[in-house]
Order: sequence, then structure tokens, then C-alpha cells
Amino acid sequence: MNFDKLLSRRVLICGEVGVGKTKLLTSFLKFLIDRGLEGDVTIIDLAPEYGGIGRSVESYYPGVRGLRYMRPSKVYPPRLLGKDAHEVLHYAEMNLMEARRLLDNYARNPTRILLVNDLTIYLHAGDPDDILRLLDLCETFAATAYEGMALEDDKGSGVTAREKHGLSKIKEHMDIIVNL
Repeated sequence: MNFDKLLSRRVLICGEVGVGKTKLLTSFLKFLIDRGLEGDVTIIDLAPEYGGIGRSVESYYPGVRGLRYMRPSKVYPPRLLGKDAHEVLHYAEMNLMEARRLLDNYARNPTRILLVNDLTIYLHAGDPDDILRLLDLCETFAATAYEGMALEDDKGSGVTAREKHGLSKIKEHMDIIVNL
């Protein structure tokens, strides 16, 4: 992929579980570092790591800790951990509280480039407009988002429908959508 074409663009990397979304985002991060832009980058990493599903940027590039890297102390995969709708929603709300704190931190002190790993974790319970407001704060935006069937079962909680609706709204504001 020609990463030069992603600069000053809004980019969304979508796909099923395990197709390489985070790996591609990490490759873009390494490209930015090679270009000397590491001081202009913020990485918000919301990916849960559970049973082989979900990978953090740090798992591909441990050096990310030397950058402006924000990650909750714990990220829950709501649909995998929740035994019923109530539990799924509980985990989604816990993720939202942590993610909102990181997004607010970014909004108070934005950088030219914002990378978000697993945006869909926020969309389970959060408002997509919160994400769209961040687009005005950066020149380059790139994020990964789950889109597929493997995690369809939300135990009647509605998080899958919220995720799809939120993702659809965000896609309308993207310059480039990469489907893996």
C-alpha cells in the first residue's frame, strides 16, 4: 500500500476478525515514524486481546510505548465475555468510560495525526459524533474497525446494531475506506 496517499486523509480500515487491520495500521505508524513524524502522532488503542481475537498495536510494535500511546488498562470484548444482554452492555459501558477518557485527553491536546485501533469498541455504547468531532482536530486520521459476521451474536444487547449504525455514519466522513 502506498502510505503517502493516506497523509492528510481520513482513513478507515475495516474487516473481519483476524484479517490484519491492526497490522496494517501499525505498518502505517512505522511509515510515519520513518518520515520523522512520530512527534505528531497520537495512538489510541482500544483493541481487546482475548482468545486470539484482537491485537494491540503494541503487540506488533513494542516501540509504540515511546510515542504518545494511550490504552485503557483493561479493554473487554463485550460480546465474547457477556453471558447475556445485561453483561454485554455492562462491558460495553466499562469500555466506553475508559475510551471516552482517552478521547477527551486527545481533544484537550490534539496532534496532527490520530490513529485509533478498534474504533468499534467505542461504538458499542458511544456516540459516533464524538469520533467525528475528533476529525476536525487532526490533519490525518486512520482507524481500524471490525466489520463482519464472526461477532454478530450480541445476546440481544443491541451493541451489534449500534456498532453497524455508528460505523455507517463514520464511513460517510472518510476519504478512504480499506476493506480487508
